[in-house]
Amino acid sequence: MKNLLLSLSLIGAAALVGCGKTETPAPAAAPVAAPAAAPAPAALPELKVAIDPTYEPFTFKTADGKPTGFDVDIAEALCNEIKRKCVYVEQVWDGMIPGLQAKKYDVIISSMSITEERLQAVDFTDKYYNTPSRIVVKTGTPFTDAASLKGKKIGVLKGSTQEKYAMGELKTAGVSVVPYEAQDQVYLDIKSGRLDGTVADRVEVTGGFLSKPEGAGYGFVGPVLAEAKYFGTGAGVALRKGETALKDELNAAIKAIRSNGVYETVSKKYFDFDVYGN
Repeated sequence: MKNLLLSLSLIGAAALVGCGKTETPAPAAAPVAAPAAAPAPAALPELKVAIDPTYEPFTFKTADGKPTGFDVDIAEALCNEIKRKCVYVEQVWDGMIPGLQAKKYDVIISSMSITEERLQAVDFTDKYYNTPSRIVVKTGTPFTDAASLKGKKIGVLKGSTQEKYAMGELKTAGVSVVPYEAQDQVYLDIKSGRLDGTVADRVEVTGGFLSKPEGAGYGFVGPVLAEAKYFGTGAGVALRKGETALKDELNAAIKAIRSNGVYETVSKKYFDFDVYGN
Protein backbone atom coordinates (compact mmCIF):
# COMPACT_ATOMS: atom_id res chain seq x y z
CA MET A 1 0.00 0.00 0.00
CA LYS A 2 2.77 2.29 0.91
CA ASN A 3 4.49 1.45 -2.38
CA LEU A 4 1.23 2.08 -4.21
CA LEU A 5 0.83 5.46 -2.64
CA LEU A 6 4.40 6.32 -3.48
CA SER A 7 3.87 5.33 -7.09
CA LEU A 8 0.69 7.34 -7.31
CA SER A 9 2.53 10.33 -5.83
CA LEU A 10 5.29 10.04 -8.37
CA ILE A 11 2.79 9.74 -11.22
CA GLY A 12 0.91 12.81 -9.98
CA ALA A 13 4.10 14.81 -9.67
CA ALA A 14 5.07 13.86 -13.18
CA ALA A 15 1.67 14.87 -14.42
CA LEU A 16 1.95 18.21 -12.70
CA VAL A 17 5.33 18.80 -14.23
CA GLY A 18 3.98 17.82 -17.62
CA CYS A 19 1.18 20.30 -17.26
CA GLY A 20 3.50 23.18 -16.26
CA LYS A 21 3.76 26.30 -18.50
CA THR A 22 6.88 26.35 -20.68
CA GLU A 23 8.34 29.87 -21.45
CA THR A 24 9.09 30.27 -25.11
CA PRO A 25 11.55 33.14 -26.06
CA ALA A 26 9.78 35.93 -27.94
CA PRO A 27 10.87 36.20 -31.54
CA ALA A 28 13.43 38.94 -32.18
CA ALA A 29 11.87 42.15 -33.37
CA ALA A 30 12.45 42.93 -37.01
CA PRO A 31 14.99 45.76 -37.47
CA VAL A 32 13.45 49.15 -38.13
CA ALA A 33 14.30 50.29 -41.62
CA ALA A 34 16.28 53.54 -41.73
CA PRO A 35 14.49 56.36 -43.52
CA ALA A 36 15.49 56.63 -47.15
CA ALA A 37 18.15 59.26 -47.73
CA ALA A 38 16.96 62.30 -49.63
CA PRO A 39 18.29 62.32 -53.17
CA ALA A 40 21.30 64.59 -53.62
CA PRO A 41 20.44 67.78 -55.49
CA ALA A 42 21.45 67.63 -59.11
CA ALA A 43 24.67 69.49 -59.82
CA LEU A 44 24.20 72.67 -61.78
CA PRO A 45 25.61 72.59 -65.30
CA GLU A 46 28.82 74.58 -65.63
CA LEU A 47 29.31 77.81 -67.52
CA LYS A 48 33.01 78.25 -68.29
CA VAL A 49 33.81 81.94 -68.06
CA ALA A 50 37.01 83.47 -69.44
CA ILE A 51 38.59 86.27 -67.39
CA ASP A 52 41.77 88.33 -67.49
CA PRO A 53 42.43 88.89 -63.76
CA THR A 54 44.76 91.87 -64.23
CA TYR A 55 42.10 94.56 -64.55
CA GLU A 56 41.21 95.94 -61.12
CA PRO A 57 38.50 96.68 -60.00
CA PHE A 58 36.70 94.78 -62.77
CA THR A 59 38.58 91.48 -62.66
CA PHE A 60 41.46 90.71 -60.32
CA LYS A 61 42.53 88.26 -57.61
CA THR A 62 42.31 88.33 -53.83
CA ALA A 63 45.44 87.71 -51.76
CA ASP A 64 44.65 83.98 -51.72
CA GLY A 65 44.29 83.83 -55.52
CA LYS A 66 40.50 83.83 -55.78
CA PRO A 67 38.99 85.68 -58.79
CA THR A 68 37.00 88.73 -57.74
CA GLY A 69 35.85 92.12 -59.00
CA PHE A 70 32.85 93.69 -60.67
CA ASP A 71 32.96 91.38 -63.71
CA VAL A 72 33.19 88.29 -61.50
CA ASP A 73 30.27 89.39 -59.30
CA ILE A 74 28.20 90.13 -62.38
CA ALA A 75 29.08 86.70 -63.80
CA GLU A 76 27.96 85.05 -60.55
CA ALA A 77 24.68 87.00 -60.63
CA LEU A 78 24.03 85.95 -64.23
CA CYS A 79 24.88 82.31 -63.49
CA ASN A 80 22.45 82.40 -60.58
CA GLU A 81 19.69 83.64 -62.89
CA ILE A 82 20.25 80.98 -65.55
CA LYS A 83 20.90 78.18 -63.02
CA ARG A 84 24.48 77.50 -64.02
CA LYS A 85 27.71 77.26 -62.03
CA CYS A 86 30.41 79.73 -63.05
CA VAL A 87 33.82 78.11 -63.56
CA TYR A 88 36.57 80.64 -64.29
CA VAL A 89 39.27 80.16 -66.89
CA GLU A 90 42.17 82.63 -66.85
CA GLN A 91 43.21 83.87 -70.27
CA VAL A 92 45.57 86.58 -71.48
CA TRP A 93 43.61 89.30 -73.19
CA ASP A 94 45.00 88.92 -76.70
CA GLY A 95 43.94 85.25 -76.73
CA MET A 96 40.40 85.79 -75.46
CA ILE A 97 38.49 85.51 -78.73
CA PRO A 98 40.64 82.71 -80.22
CA GLY A 99 40.13 80.75 -76.99
CA LEU A 100 36.37 81.23 -77.19
CA GLN A 101 36.31 80.08 -80.80
CA ALA A 102 38.39 77.03 -79.84
CA LYS A 103 35.77 76.16 -77.16
CA LYS A 104 38.18 76.51 -74.23
CA TYR A 105 35.28 78.26 -72.45
CA ASP A 106 31.68 79.19 -73.11
CA VAL A 107 31.67 82.96 -72.65
CA ILE A 108 33.91 85.94 -71.93
CA ILE A 109 32.83 88.12 -69.00
CA SER A 110 35.85 90.35 -68.59
CA SER A 111 35.10 93.94 -69.65
CA MET A 112 35.11 93.16 -73.36
CA SER A 113 33.70 96.08 -75.32
CA ILE A 114 31.17 95.48 -78.07
CA THR A 115 32.82 96.71 -81.28
CA GLU A 116 32.05 96.26 -84.95
CA GLU A 117 35.37 94.49 -85.48
CA ARG A 118 34.73 91.95 -82.71
CA LEU A 119 31.17 91.38 -83.88
CA GLN A 120 32.62 89.93 -87.06
CA ALA A 121 34.20 87.13 -85.01
CA VAL A 122 31.89 86.61 -82.01
CA ASP A 123 28.45 87.52 -80.74
CA PHE A 124 27.59 89.70 -77.74
CA THR A 125 24.78 90.11 -75.28
CA ASP A 126 23.42 93.52 -74.44
CA LYS A 127 25.90 95.68 -72.52
CA TYR A 128 26.23 95.32 -68.76
CA TYR A 129 28.32 98.49 -68.28
CA ASN A 130 29.90 101.33 -70.22
CA THR A 131 32.74 103.56 -69.06
CA PRO A 132 35.06 105.82 -71.10
CA SER A 133 38.84 105.73 -71.43
CA ARG A 134 41.51 108.36 -70.74
CA ILE A 135 45.16 109.10 -71.42
CA VAL A 136 47.37 109.00 -68.30
CA VAL A 137 50.80 110.61 -68.12
CA LYS A 138 52.98 112.31 -65.53
CA THR A 139 51.33 115.28 -63.86
CA GLY A 140 52.40 118.54 -65.50
CA THR A 141 53.03 117.03 -68.93
CA PRO A 142 52.05 119.69 -71.48
CA PHE A 143 49.06 118.56 -73.50
CA THR A 144 46.97 120.24 -76.15
CA ASP A 145 46.37 117.35 -78.55
CA ALA A 146 47.84 113.98 -79.51
CA ALA A 147 50.79 115.66 -81.22
CA SER A 148 51.88 117.17 -77.91
CA LEU A 149 52.78 113.64 -76.76
CA LYS A 150 55.14 113.09 -79.71
CA GLY A 151 58.15 111.06 -78.61
CA LYS A 152 56.46 109.67 -75.49
CA LYS A 153 56.15 105.92 -74.88
CA ILE A 154 52.61 104.87 -74.07
CA GLY A 155 51.77 101.34 -72.93
CA VAL A 156 48.46 99.71 -73.80
CA LEU A 157 46.77 96.35 -73.33
CA LYS A 158 47.34 94.22 -76.42
CA GLY A 159 44.13 93.57 -78.33
CA SER A 160 42.17 96.21 -76.39
CA THR A 161 40.04 99.08 -77.63
CA GLN A 162 42.62 101.37 -76.05
CA GLU A 163 45.29 99.86 -78.30
CA LYS A 164 43.06 100.51 -81.32
CA TYR A 165 42.68 104.13 -80.29
CA ALA A 166 46.39 104.57 -79.56
CA MET A 167 47.38 103.07 -82.89
CA GLY A 168 44.83 105.19 -84.75
CA GLU A 169 45.31 108.52 -83.00
CA LEU A 170 48.58 108.57 -81.04
CA LYS A 171 50.99 106.56 -83.15
CA THR A 172 50.09 108.61 -86.21
CA ALA A 173 51.03 111.72 -84.19
CA GLY A 174 54.50 110.40 -83.38
CA VAL A 175 53.80 108.64 -80.08
CA SER A 176 55.50 105.28 -79.47
CA VAL A 177 52.75 102.77 -78.63
CA VAL A 178 53.87 99.62 -76.79
CA PRO A 179 51.37 96.72 -76.43
CA TYR A 180 51.46 94.53 -73.30
CA GLU A 181 49.91 91.15 -72.49
CA ALA A 182 48.40 92.47 -69.24
CA GLN A 183 47.44 95.92 -67.99
CA ASP A 184 49.20 95.48 -64.65
CA GLN A 185 52.47 95.03 -66.58
CA VAL A 186 51.91 98.47 -68.07
CA TYR A 187 51.74 99.98 -64.60
CA LEU A 188 54.93 98.22 -63.52
CA ASP A 189 56.79 99.72 -66.48
CA ILE A 190 55.39 103.20 -65.86
CA LYS A 191 56.62 102.95 -62.28
CA SER A 192 60.05 101.77 -63.42
CA GLY A 193 60.34 104.62 -65.94
CA ARG A 194 60.22 102.47 -69.06
CA LEU A 195 56.93 104.07 -70.09
CA ASP A 196 55.61 107.62 -69.95
CA GLY A 197 51.97 106.67 -69.56
CA THR A 198 49.04 104.64 -70.79
CA VAL A 199 45.62 104.75 -72.38
CA ALA A 200 43.18 102.82 -70.22
CA ASP A 201 39.61 102.58 -69.02
CA ARG A 202 39.07 105.55 -66.71
CA VAL A 203 37.66 103.45 -63.88
CA GLU A 204 40.23 100.68 -64.18
CA VAL A 205 43.25 102.98 -64.29
CA THR A 206 41.92 104.89 -61.28
CA GLY A 207 41.46 101.75 -59.20
CA GLY A 208 44.44 99.84 -60.55
CA PHE A 209 47.04 102.61 -60.67
CA LEU A 210 46.21 106.23 -59.87
CA SER A 211 44.70 105.50 -56.45
CA LYS A 212 47.77 103.50 -55.39
CA PRO A 213 51.15 104.78 -54.17
CA GLU A 214 52.83 103.90 -57.47
CA GLY A 215 50.39 106.17 -59.29
CA ALA A 216 51.40 109.26 -57.35
CA GLY A 217 52.46 112.02 -59.70
CA TYR A 218 50.37 110.78 -62.63
CA GLY A 219 47.00 111.93 -63.90
CA PHE A 220 44.60 112.33 -66.81
CA VAL A 221 45.20 114.58 -69.79
CA GLY A 222 42.98 115.40 -72.70
CA PRO A 223 39.28 114.70 -73.18
CA VAL A 224 37.22 111.68 -72.23
CA LEU A 225 37.67 109.02 -74.92
CA ALA A 226 34.49 107.29 -76.02
CA GLU A 227 34.42 107.24 -79.82
CA ALA A 228 32.36 104.24 -80.87
CA LYS A 229 34.68 103.43 -83.78
CA TYR A 230 37.40 102.64 -81.26
CA PHE A 231 35.65 101.92 -77.98
CA GLY A 232 32.36 100.38 -79.07
CA THR A 233 29.06 100.64 -77.24
CA GLY A 234 29.82 99.19 -73.82
CA ALA A 235 31.01 95.90 -72.35
CA GLY A 236 28.95 92.79 -73.01
CA VAL A 237 29.20 89.04 -72.57
CA ALA A 238 30.97 87.56 -75.60
CA LEU A 239 29.91 84.14 -76.89
CA ARG A 240 30.32 82.07 -80.01
CA LYS A 241 28.18 82.93 -83.00
CA GLY A 242 25.07 80.82 -83.41
CA GLU A 243 24.49 80.20 -79.69
CA THR A 244 21.17 82.02 -79.74
CA ALA A 245 19.58 80.18 -76.80
CA LEU A 246 22.45 81.04 -74.46
CA LYS A 247 22.48 84.63 -75.67
CA ASP A 248 18.74 84.96 -75.02
CA GLU A 249 19.14 83.48 -71.53
CA LEU A 250 21.94 85.88 -70.67
CA ASN A 251 20.09 88.91 -72.05
CA ALA A 252 17.08 87.98 -69.92
CA ALA A 253 19.41 87.57 -66.93
CA ILE A 254 20.97 91.00 -67.47
CA LYS A 255 17.50 92.55 -67.53
CA ALA A 256 16.52 90.61 -64.41
CA ILE A 257 19.48 91.75 -62.29
CA ARG A 258 18.99 95.30 -63.51
CA SER A 259 15.37 95.25 -62.29
CA ASN A 260 15.60 93.19 -59.09
CA GLY A 261 18.28 95.26 -57.36
CA VAL A 262 21.16 92.80 -57.71
CA TYR A 263 22.99 94.92 -60.27
CA GLU A 264 22.75 98.01 -58.09
CA THR A 265 24.08 96.08 -55.07
CA VAL A 266 27.08 94.80 -57.05
CA SER A 267 27.74 98.21 -58.58
CA LYS A 268 27.74 100.01 -55.23
CA LYS A 269 30.27 97.53 -53.90
CA TYR A 270 32.84 98.91 -56.34
CA PHE A 271 31.69 102.32 -57.61
CA ASP A 272 30.12 105.52 -56.36
CA PHE A 273 28.59 106.36 -59.75
CA ASP A 274 26.38 104.73 -62.37
CA VAL A 275 28.78 102.34 -64.11
CA TYR A 276 26.01 101.18 -66.47
CA GLY A 277 26.51 104.45 -68.37
CA ASN A 278 24.67 105.77 -71.38
